[in-house]
Amino acid sequence: MSEDSDAHTLPTSFEDLNALYGIHYEMPTTLDAFYRQYARPQVRYAATMLGSKKAAKAVVRSLYNHLALNWQAILKEEGGPEAYAWRALKLRVETHARMTIAPTADGRSRTASTNDRTTAIYEAVRATLSAMRNQMADLESPIGLYTAIAALPERQFDVIIMQFVLGYPPKKVAEIMGINMGTVRTHRRVARRRIATELGIKLGDDEEKE
Repeated sequence: MSEDSDAHTLPTSFEDLNALYGIHYEMPTTLDAFYRQYARPQVRYAATMLGSKKAAKAVVRSLYNHLALNWQAILKEEGGPEAYAWRALKLRVETHARMTIAPTADGRSRTASTNDRTTAIYEAVRATLSAMRNQMADLESPIGLYTAIAALPERQFDVIIMQFVLGYPPKKVAEIMGINMGTVRTHRRVARRRIATELGIKLGDDEEKE
């Protein structure tokens, strides 16, 4: 499914919020612009983390309901609305994962862990192998890469997902996450170093195009 198709399943305006709590809601132009710029990347990230486009859309809809009701206060948040929205999105993704019931091998139900990144890690391994094909040509198995990516700290992991899996350039990653490009570069560089150390290989200089 193309990224553009998300626009047809997420609200293109906030008419559905008019009935929220019995109040009339007029969407601020700044929130409309924010929605149009960031909703699709947020859905793609959530879908990668949760392994479900349907769940991702529900999470992002919940996010924008919250943003709509608190927008004026959010505009005053330190770091800006992008950083606030990213934190709120992460919280909702983690909550959804925690509340999702999934069967275990013995057929019993379990509550998914907040650290259950399985779907996202597989995608990250595939994308990383593709992006660094020449540097990782001698790997006998991607299992080590899986372990290395799974062990990354949260921000480094997110940068790997946003850039290598979802294909956003550093500038766009910085905008979506509400951080500066220098921080994105640092997270990417340190993540590469951690991966190289875990695999016992040299990845060379980080020559990603900005």
